[in-house]
Amino acid sequence: MNKSVLKKFATNIRIELLSLVKTKVDYFLKLDISNLPVEYKSNESSVKEIINRCTTAEKLDKSRYEDFIEEVSYTWFNRLVALRFMDVNDITEVKVVSALENHTIPHIFSEAKAGNISEDLNIDKTQFFNILDKKIESKDSDNECYKMLFIATCNYYSSIMPFMFESISDYTELLLPDDLLSANSIRNKVIDGMSEEDCSDIEVIGWLYQFYISEKKDDVFEKLKKNVKITPSNIPAATQLFTPHWIVKYMVENSLGKLWMLNHPNSSLKNSMKYYIDEDTPTTTFLKISTPQELSLIDPCCGSGHVLTYAFDLLTLIYEEEGYSKSEIPTLILENNLFGCDIDKRASTL
Repeated sequence: MNKSVLKKFATNIRIELLSLVKTKVDYFLKLDISNLPVEYKSNESSVKEIINRCTTAEKLDKSRYEDFIEEVSYTWFNRLVALRFMDVNDITEVKVVSALENHTIPHIFSEAKAGNISEDLNIDKTQFFNILDKKIESKDSDNECYKMLFIATCNYYSSIMPFMFESISDYTELLLPDDLLSANSIRNKVIDGMSEEDCSDIEVIGWLYQFYISEKKDDVFEKLKKNVKITPSNIPAATQLFTPHWIVKYMVENSLGKLWMLNHPNSSLKNSMKYYIDEDTPTTTFLKISTPQELSLIDPCCGSGHVLTYAFDLLTLIYEEEGYSKSEIPTLILENNLFGCDIDKRASTL
């Protein structure tokens, strides 16, 4: 994983997304609600919501305005990055942002154009093909149709992975960048920025989040030097750091792993724990654990779940050693052993 390349990608994509979203927000702020353009007549409530999110007493509130743009920009970054990762690792049934080899358009779009649209996406196929065939006026029929597929996919995954794809508000859909298909589009830059090799490493998600907020973090600390207090919306950028894997292993092996070893001194688990430290004087007072289900690990600042994913691996070894079948172990771990929370929902969804 080339972290310098990933950092450049994440910081550049944030700047571009902020600019694109800002342009769209500014456009909607200038509209006359009583006389909306034809294409937005049916979106009156969403346009009002955009205005309300950016104003106080009908006047532009700079802080609310900036926080709103940041929130929407990150929402789309989160989804594009997650879907690219899922595409590469064959989690998506058809690739959503990625194209098949030797193709340029997203796999899901090429399938849809051939008439293959999953019923799970809940898309109005008549409208889709009317737009595609230019029977309905559109500034860019291909982009509009692909956006329908992209948003529908996000909403579909919201129903099965709400922690990752929280339901998208209607106004957020209006602020999705217009160009998602050209060689210079945000979608294409995500593909270029996240190589298949990078996506084979689960750590890529955590590193991308840290890199994405790195410039904001620098800005927050620069303002602190000028006695500008950290606001609630800036706390994540000021406090979050991605934990390197060796530190994660050290922490989990000498907490979860140690508790198991204290209760089961003859366990072979120790052979799989590179950073486990044997105490010269054995501990005599510890929590008594007889079965793997009794182990509980909570990460109170879980971020992208880096600690939890390694704990999952270690717990899998424990369950296997105790004779549990491999097919039942994942469910047992998720139901009994692992818990995580975070004050920043953006980090915890990633």
